[in-house]
Amino acid sequence: MKRDERRQRIMDVLVADGEVQLEALSLRFDVSRMTIHRDLDELESEGLLRKIRGGATIRSGTRFESDFRFRERQGAEAKAAMARASLALVEPGMTVMINDGSMAAVLGRMAPEKRPLTVITNNVAVLEALKGAAGITLIAIGGVYSQKFNAYLGSVAEEALAGLRADIAFLSSPAVAGLEVFHMDDSVARCKRAMMRQAGTCCLAVSHGRFGQAALYRLAALSEFRHIITDGTPRPEVLAELEGAGLSLTIAHPEEAAA
Repeated sequence: MKRDERRQRIMDVLVADGEVQLEALSLRFDVSRMTIHRDLDELESEGLLRKIRGGATIRSGTRFESDFRFRERQGAEAKAAMARASLALVEPGMTVMINDGSMAAVLGRMAPEKRPLTVITNNVAVLEALKGAAGITLIAIGGVYSQKFNAYLGSVAEEALAGLRADIAFLSSPAVAGLEVFHMDDSVARCKRAMMRQAGTCCLAVSHGRFGQAALYRLAALSEFRHIITDGTPRPEVLAELEGAGLSLTIAHPEEAAA
């Protein structure tokens, strides 16, 4: 097996399992542990994974989020359910902001159902989905392209957003700890905050498994979002804390969306 093919197979295993062990990969591909070490080093340098003791993972950490190319292949039903619940908040004629992220990409593909709309986005997957859509006025936010997040970020994007206004902004996050929302990348967090400042209503979409997880950069307080959408019921202690703060969740169950 050639190196590139082996590394693609490693990525496939990570998508399926979230974590790989060095010894298991060595046996699976019939190569030395050192060869697998080099593969993992290369994939880590590309930002595709983070090495852990004895292997590697694509699970989020305080300073790591997996590559968009991984995330877009995971949790399709849950993302569709959250996107469908988000779309229910949109009315024809609105101006809508959609941030980076794989769930946001699904929402972007659904957006023409509520046409006519004006869609403002830095998400390349959304731009690709909507660039030829009738009834959609598409405003692309430029900036420095990030392959990891498949989005345009940086000061150019933030300045462009400052000159725009939307009825509603849809944002996602990989970490909610207590009553605050976090992200592990400063440039992504800044762009999301720029969207929040320019929107009349802010909606947060977050996987229920991300509650109770922290990341390096604070994005916002949960109370800054009028709607909080998730794909399942969080742990009882999380629900109790949210209820104590007067915050409610919209739970978009994947099985209901599929039905």
